[in-house]
Formats: sequence, structure tokens, C-alpha cells
Amino acid sequence: MKINWIDGFCIKIDANENEVVISANKAGLLSLAEICNTLASSDITGEHVHLDQYNALEDDSVELIISKL
Repeated sequence: MKINWIDGFCIKIDANENEVVISANKAGLLSLAEICNTLASSDITGEHVHLDQYNALEDDSVELIISKL
């Protein structure tokens, strides 16, 4: 799946026992929305995207997997 990142995006994911916090600037939120829209439009159940600090997320972010049911 090709991801269309919005220029200047910044996304950070934090997690603890009870919650996950997604923090992003405008470009980051629009990029995440694009990912969700692309997955929603897919006919493939189980299609997913892995994001981590080595692939799009800010340093010290926990991994985020967005998956279509």
C-alpha cells in the first residue's frame, strides 16, 4: 500500500497500561486520515500499516499498527 505523507508531518504515539495517545501536527493528522481512508477503501481484509520510530513516527514512539477488519 502506498502512503501519501503530507509534507512536514509529525506523529508521536505514547502508551501506558490504560491509554494510547496519538499526538500529531496538522500534516500528521491529515496523513493518518489518508492512511485510514486508503485502508477503508481496500477490499482486502487484514490489510495493515506498521508505523514506528524508524518508519514515520517521532523518536520514542511506540509502534502503531492500523489494520482493516
